[in-house]
Amino acid sequence: MTQHATDHASKDLLIKADGLHKRYGGHLAVNDLNLELRKGEILGLLGPNGAGKSTTLRMLSGCLAPTSGRVQINGIDISENAKAAKQAIGYLPERPPVYHELSVDEYLTFCAKVHGVARYERASALLSAKRDCGLEHVGHRIIGNLSKGYQQRVGIAQAIIHRPEVIILDEPTVGLDPIQIREIRKLIKDLGEHHTVILSSHILSEIQATCSRVVIINNGHIVFSETLAALAATAMAERILVALRHAPAPDALKVEGVENVTHMADGRFRIDPAPGADPREAIASKAVAEGWGLVELASERKTLEEIFVELTTSDNNSNTTASKEAA
Repeated sequence: MTQHATDHASKDLLIKADGLHKRYGGHLAVNDLNLELRKGEILGLLGPNGAGKSTTLRMLSGCLAPTSGRVQINGIDISENAKAAKQAIGYLPERPPVYHELSVDEYLTFCAKVHGVARYERASALLSAKRDCGLEHVGHRIIGNLSKGYQQRVGIAQAIIHRPEVIILDEPTVGLDPIQIREIRKLIKDLGEHHTVILSSHILSEIQATCSRVVIINNGHIVFSETLAALAATAMAERILVALRHAPAPDALKVEGVENVTHMADGRFRIDPAPGADPREAIASKAVAEGWGLVELASERKTLEEIFVELTTSDNNSNTTASKEAA
């Protein structure tokens, strides 16, 4: 990589987390987590409940100090200069930090002051945040009287009112109905056109609908970190289904190009090919030569849900990382 390319990549790097650990007493919630976020990305942080997602986001936003490791925002170490680092961040925790007794306008004006928006810029900042979040017609309404979906919009508005470079959203659609979920997803995609976004969820479809890159975390470890296209490509990996009238022992099907054979039932087998291999012809030839009575030979593809379950339930994934950080 040339010096110019290196400098450009460095300028694009908004968040860099190195070796993050967080321990609560005897429980290690986050274990040696490394993460990079660049300009223009919508990053989905995916994992089952209790995987360490919220703890990770709280450390990235500066709301929680790591037990060890460090977080840099725009090259600023958040532990050394928290005020400067946090200026680049807008954060929506899982429970929106709204004051239910205030009107939307009162609350957002307060948030603008807290975020250091200059007095002469507050009115335009308020209008801009309300417009982006679809709140123009509810500015006078008391927050406590709004629906859950609109309260979530207010929470997002407070996160963007100072126009940060990075917006961190923790489970932004939890508890919403299907229509509200679609509205919030569209809002997040729209925000992604002008901001860099980290979106936490335990729902795969949520990440698919909004994100360009996905990080899967389990037991405090990153077990997958790639673009959404790469995750989809992983799902395209084919498995082979074979049905035989006279079923042999599973090992008999381990011809060249076969990595694993699972006997399902009634002469049916699921075969995992070796990477890049297509052993279907060899399987068919052997079935004919051995007189097994080939009834069916078909391929199937793993779903994204199956990949997610594999990555988050494997006995080994607590100690290994399935892929390196995307550059």
